[in-house]
Amino acid sequence: MDRRAFLGAMAAGATALKATAATTERPFGETGVPLQGSEPLPLGPLPGGRYPDPHVESLKKAKGAFGQTGFPGFAGTMAVERLATGMRWAEGPVYFPAGRYLLFSDIPNNRIMRYCEDDGHLSVFRQPSMNSNGNTIDREGRLITCEHGGRRVTRTELDGSITVIADKYNGKKLNSPNDVAVASDGSIWFTDPIYGIGGNYEGIKEQPEQEKHNVYRVDPKSGDIKVVVDDFVEPNGITFSPDEKKLYVIDTGFTDGPDNPSDIRVFDVDVGAGKVSNSKVFAEMPKPSITDGMRADTDGNIWCSMGWGDQNEDGVRCYNSAGELLGKIHIPETVANLTFGGMFRNRLYICGSTSLYAVYTSATGAMKP
Repeated sequence: MDRRAFLGAMAAGATALKATAATTERPFGETGVPLQGSEPLPLGPLPGGRYPDPHVESLKKAKGAFGQTGFPGFAGTMAVERLATGMRWAEGPVYFPAGRYLLFSDIPNNRIMRYCEDDGHLSVFRQPSMNSNGNTIDREGRLITCEHGGRRVTRTELDGSITVIADKYNGKKLNSPNDVAVASDGSIWFTDPIYGIGGNYEGIKEQPEQEKHNVYRVDPKSGDIKVVVDDFVEPNGITFSPDEKKLYVIDTGFTDGPDNPSDIRVFDVDVGAGKVSNSKVFAEMPKPSITDGMRADTDGNIWCSMGWGDQNEDGVRCYNSAGELLGKIHIPETVANLTFGGMFRNRLYICGSTSLYAVYTSATGAMKP
């Protein structure tokens, strides 16, 4: 090859490299590193725990009754335990009964963690996780995940492959799917606020493409995505009542301004038709605190997280189906989300900031399977 041809080939190669570099995508959610504290929080029952545990507070205790009657957070010889620590922001717990393990997100560290119930072993289930947030399980035992970094909802198939369930609406990217629930007909309902694209900590900073912050439904047969509610400031946690006649959605709009809501709304819902109606406020949260995630038990009680405000309110709240506060579980960290697990779905797993907590209850989680 003569000199002129050689130089031409080199120039062409450099141009190709520039084109390749120009199309290279940056990593999704590489925003944090594991905590390196030399004195991790101690595991086991919380300090001061005894039977009955003072961390469990009943607001409906009958006069002269033994234990915390009136609040299904009390199970007798139990105490609130710290099971694992070392996360930066624990979220999105989901329990897999076949393996007796819990998965939950560590959002800034871009990973999904796995806690094995039989021996207490903690390990990384997936990294990178695209800054996963909310997780749930469908009726076939598959993991459903909301991803900030990918701005999408995915399903992990039984062979480990990943299927994208939703990443666009009307040809535009979703904002940052946050939490998700699966109905008995297989439809997937999820919330889409903007928290995951607001900065480079829990996701990648980007401009929102959806004008509104919606609640969506994915049809189980066609895969079509439609908006079911479009008037939230920041829709967050989501769950169904045990009979699937009610849909509960958290609004954490207070994070965007002091006049915005910090509450749980409830709707009448037709799951098959994908329609909701008769919106009303189910429970107001005591500002500046907010609730982030929630689950229902088989009696229709709603268990929700609490944090970001008065540290004396950090933990879990339980409301009956009429919206009356039954009791609280006090946790020494801001709580983001929770789920029921264990062989009888009577163990409440709680994601509290840097740690995973659990407590046995006299309630049974309604989530199936």
